[in-house]
Amino acid sequence: MAELTQTEVYSPRSFQVWKTLLNWLAFFFQIFLQILRGTPSVAQVLSYVGLGHHSLLASSSSSSSPSFKPLPVVELPEQESPEAAAVAAVQIGGSKVAVADDDDLISEKLTVVLDLDETLVCAYETSSLPTLLRNQATEAGLKWFELECISSDKEFEGKPKVNYVTVFERPGLEEFLKQLSEFADLVLFTAGLEGYARPLVDRIDAENRFSLRLYRPSTISTEYREHVKDLSCLSRDLDRTVIVDNNPFSFLLQPLNGIPCIPFSAGQPHDVQLLEVLLPLLKHLSQQKDVRPVLYERFHMPEWFQKHGIPASGWT
Repeated sequence: MAELTQTEVYSPRSFQVWKTLLNWLAFFFQIFLQILRGTPSVAQVLSYVGLGHHSLLASSSSSSSPSFKPLPVVELPEQESPEAAAVAAVQIGGSKVAVADDDDLISEKLTVVLDLDETLVCAYETSSLPTLLRNQATEAGLKWFELECISSDKEFEGKPKVNYVTVFERPGLEEFLKQLSEFADLVLFTAGLEGYARPLVDRIDAENRFSLRLYRPSTISTEYREHVKDLSCLSRDLDRTVIVDNNPFSFLLQPLNGIPCIPFSAGQPHDVQLLEVLLPLLKHLSQQKDVRPVLYERFHMPEWFQKHGIPASGWT
């Protein structure tokens, strides 16, 4: 009876031991088969032992994603000469782009036309600027200054009216202009009046990096929008000219040359558009013989204008 009781107690335990041993043998046999077929992946080995791998890789993959989306491959037009078609492929942000080789170097500087308000700075009439907004922007490290501007309006005695304006600089503005001027010819083109814009630009461009300044009288009116910036007035090669503006309608006459940027306000003290988005893009464009295929591939502005009621006949 004692022996029977012992058997009833220990037999189930022995069965469990053998079952566990067989499971491990099956596990190693599966790995052995994978080795015969090819080296097993980490994910496969983890799945054999009952562990998931998605949670282990999720944090690393998200942290390594670039903040600036790489530009796609740019194909040169078929009608290009064989000499121009000889290009070297380089890596920018993990994506291949086309750049002229040593035998076909680009001699002409890229012309970059920059808008002023809500692109490089944002300005508010000092008397109407909320104190809370000013304090928050200052605490966040946003650079600002006050300015006296001559208004087009006249005072009671016929004297020019003076407006007091508070101007906030977009983060990275000074470094952006400095680096950009090293490989591009800078042009300021604003729809603002000269009495307001000229003293403002004098403050942000103490080094005179802008080779040309254009104000509201240089804009034109079309049947679709007013204050349009016609790049043909620059007498520059449009193959090597771009315009950066928060208002896309400003460049509706040359949509293939435009870069629409996010509008800037004092409520965006941690904005990174100038140094982390626009500067890398403009550096890339400076290496292109024709900037328009790259900009079309990235923004598709002609289609955007057509969606907003401006047909192809409305732009050149």
